[in-house]
Formats: sequence, structure tokens, C-alpha cells
Amino acid sequence: MNTLPVSLKPMFWSYDFTKLNSDKDKQRIIINIINYGKWKDWQWLVDCYGKDEVKKNIETIQATEFRPEALKLISLLLDIRKFNYALRGSGR
Repeated sequence: MNTLPVSLKPMFWSYDFTKLNSDKDKQRIIINIINYGKWKDWQWLVDCYGKDEVKKNIETIQATEFRPEALKLISLLLDIRKFNYALRGSGR
């Protein structure tokens, strides 16, 4: 199992941190670090997965998973011009 650094534990308060796997839980890890991490956590994210892999994953995750201020910053840092927004139906 690919475990995460203990310094990331506060960002996963609602998960069993000991069971998180950096490969299997990649999207959840990316979402939580982008939303709640500090600069050093973001650096770990890019070191762990690579800038292109992080960017590719962010582009497939629903934009509503990210806090608005985090979305703005990550779009600048990773040059993301398009986010994935779900279409809303009228329900009729």
C-alpha cells in the first residue's frame, strides 16, 4: 500500500487515514489537498503524481468538488482553462 505522509492527515478528518492509498484514492487525495492543503502540501501533490497527472485528474473531477478560491488558484498554477461542470436538467 502506498501510504501518505502523516502531515496530510488533518485534510482527511472524515476518512480512515491509515486506509488511504495514494494510487487507489488519487482523486480524493487531489481534491482534499487542493481544497485544504497548504503550499507544501500542494508541492507534495505535484512531486507524488506529477504536474500533468494532477492537471489531468482535476480536469475530470466535477468543478463543484473544489472550493471557489482553490479553483481559481489551481487554474492559474496549472494553466487549466476548462473545468468539468455537470449539466443541470429541468426535471420536467
